[in-house]
Amino acid sequence: MTKVLIVGGGYAGLYLARKLERKYLKRGEAQVTLVDPNPYMTYQPLLPEVAAGNVEPRHTVVSQRKHLKRTEVITARVTGVDHAAKKATITPKVGEAYEIEYDIIAVTAGAVSRTFPIPGIADNAIGLKNVEEAVAIRDTLINNFGKAAAIPAGPARDRLLTTVVVGGGFAGIEVFAELRSLASSLLKYYPQIAASEVQFHLIEAMDRIMPEVSHKTSLWVLKDLASRDAHVHLNTQVVNAVDGVVETNTGEKYPTDLIIWTAGVMANPMVRTTGLPVEERGRINVGADLRVRTLEGEVVADAFAAGDCAAVPDLTGNGVGGFCVPNAQHAVRQGKLLAKNVAASIRGEAVREYRHDSIGAVAGLGIGRGVYTGGKKKFALKGWIGWVMHRGYHGLAIPFWERKTLLFSNWFWHFFQKRDIVALNGLETPRAAFEEFASRPKA
Repeated sequence: MTKVLIVGGGYAGLYLARKLERKYLKRGEAQVTLVDPNPYMTYQPLLPEVAAGNVEPRHTVVSQRKHLKRTEVITARVTGVDHAAKKATITPKVGEAYEIEYDIIAVTAGAVSRTFPIPGIADNAIGLKNVEEAVAIRDTLINNFGKAAAIPAGPARDRLLTTVVVGGGFAGIEVFAELRSLASSLLKYYPQIAASEVQFHLIEAMDRIMPEVSHKTSLWVLKDLASRDAHVHLNTQVVNAVDGVVETNTGEKYPTDLIIWTAGVMANPMVRTTGLPVEERGRINVGADLRVRTLEGEVVADAFAAGDCAAVPDLTGNGVGGFCVPNAQHAVRQGKLLAKNVAASIRGEAVREYRHDSIGAVAGLGIGRGVYTGGKKKFALKGWIGWVMHRGYHGLAIPFWERKTLLFSNWFWHFFQKRDIVALNGLETPRAAFEEFASRPKA
């Protein structure tokens, strides 16, 4: 059988494997192997709601093994590829690295947070690319309220009640607005804390936020955030964050225990270990048919790539720099087409080109607040109806009915019972309580 290796189990990788085994490949026609460090796919558009306590973390992840019946799933990293020899190096979390052979490779390794060498950011900030980060953000904010309520007013308390988000794209604005909503709801449980003590700051280097929506819509979002005492600083850059003190190029300083970095993404650096052609932004160079190509445009046989780690040409002409933007909408659809093209390649048939017109963009800004923009930014729905559109779209877009059902039921019960404000303090050190009281042999 033809051996197909899929590197990465995110949107594109999961849908590629799912479509291959359920629709495009006959039994015995190919052996499909998917390798990813995590045994699940994360639905990233809902991470801001996870951070705000509106969605249960496990409801935003999809098990690979549960939904891929005929695909071999390996929970490990691909740390090297020799495409000339058709071999890949697999490095598991436990044990020695080993090699596997393949006939066709499809790289769908996704993206990671893009940072800059700003002092203190690597040591003190946290990203928003996986569910573990979203849970940590939520627990930190809730725990900080508890700590602040137990100490008198002063610099230490101000630091605990200050949150700084860096980056004004969709992810940054959504988590900023959702956390502001969470903080407002926490105040009634902490009468010791005044609303004026809670500070939220978003730092954006450009002169506007959310470039995916119209300028008029972005101004409405800014006005809505300002009405909630959430401060957005445009044309501002972070120059230092040592010891958790965020300093900007305008001279402002914000001591904080919670710095959230959402200032862009970049292709997963592992793609450079594949030896496949990479363009100037670190993405694998592909054609519109998702086949890997050299920088001169020649097809690399038996190699495909899609999703955030691939420079996929946008044939609609709407992409930034001529390429599809890195979002879930493109990754899902590219994964589905990639399955069709990989099957066609196995059979020696013609492959198809990827083309997709955006169906719009949605953003949640806290309970009862949201925006939807469509028609190439020509119209927008804001406020309550925008929030409904946001939840409706993502509720239907999350993979598989199992997760759709859990998500909608989650939202339904939270509507009546309000958001969960419990922080699990011992998740990072689960054995601490046991170790503290455990009996030990006498010396």
